[in-house]
Amino acid sequence: MERIKLRLAPGLEVLFTDRELALNKVEEWAASGTFPVQVVFGPEGCGKTAWLKQSAVLLRRLGFDVVYLNPLEKELYAELDLPDVKRRIAEILREATDEAWARAVWAAVDLAKELIRAGRRKVAVLTDDVFQAIGFNKAAVYVKGLLGLIEYPPRSVDVIVAVVATSEGVTRREIGRHDWADLLPMWNMPRDGFKQLYDQIPGEKPPFDEVWRTTGGNPRLLQVLYKAGWDVKAVLQRVVDRRKIETLVNGLGYGERELLRSAVEDPDSLLTREGIPLMDKLVDLNLIVDAIPPRDPHFWAGEPPPERDPELGIGRRVAWQTPLHREAVRSALESA
Repeated sequence: MERIKLRLAPGLEVLFTDRELALNKVEEWAASGTFPVQVVFGPEGCGKTAWLKQSAVLLRRLGFDVVYLNPLEKELYAELDLPDVKRRIAEILREATDEAWARAVWAAVDLAKELIRAGRRKVAVLTDDVFQAIGFNKAAVYVKGLLGLIEYPPRSVDVIVAVVATSEGVTRREIGRHDWADLLPMWNMPRDGFKQLYDQIPGEKPPFDEVWRTTGGNPRLLQVLYKAGWDVKAVLQRVVDRRKIETLVNGLGYGERELLRSAVEDPDSLLTREGIPLMDKLVDLNLIVDAIPPRDPHFWAGEPPPERDPELGIGRRVAWQTPLHREAVRSALESA
């Protein structure tokens, strides 16, 4: 299968690598459809967007008409020959305001309906990071809309695939209250696949083992490090500032700080009555991922992480999004 090219930095493109299990999952969906909606979550920058774009290529090869939408990156496309649908996409792209992109999130469902009305038998809707555009309080409603497309298409179809990708823990909790979606985690890249990506970066760079221990296989963090000239301290401080980690730490009482110190060493230590409120705060700040399921690939969109990996900050049920996120919290605790 053709591997897409991804822009890692100005003047540097890399080929999509690895994620064989995640692409196999898409092939399974293509064979039987998705029911209910598949909501794929995981650490920010773990590669969900790249996987969705590569999945669009795979699904088109399997005979699907695909609508792909990422409002944060202002991307909407569907390769088809229906004039009305192409005209509607052109209108959305021409307006290109934040408000228009929020409307486009809902329009993606309507575009899929138009494809079905036009007689298309295999339709896929892939939406990426849409909840930030429409508001987290509307996440469940949007998933319900996609479920309605699956359950009540405007005419008979063979297969419908509906996938939503998100990094937001707060929306995941809201969606999880209903039976409208399966929640499937995707983790950072496994070591061998990440090495393939690392090898595509030219020039002088730190040893792979050092980069692995910093990123935990997170491709976006690799991109950030490359753009920062491999200055780990600068990137670490950026994480502290953007996530307002010092504000979080300074607002904690003594007991909560001690809980946080324990979580830096073992994130599973948050799974106590006293630790769960703090865990929820860390999830909302996109610092950790909670409710990690068993490592059976059936429960995952892609290759699961190890059962435990203290070096990378991975516990059995809770994990830091990357080792750098954990180090950012450790740094803030030492400064407090």
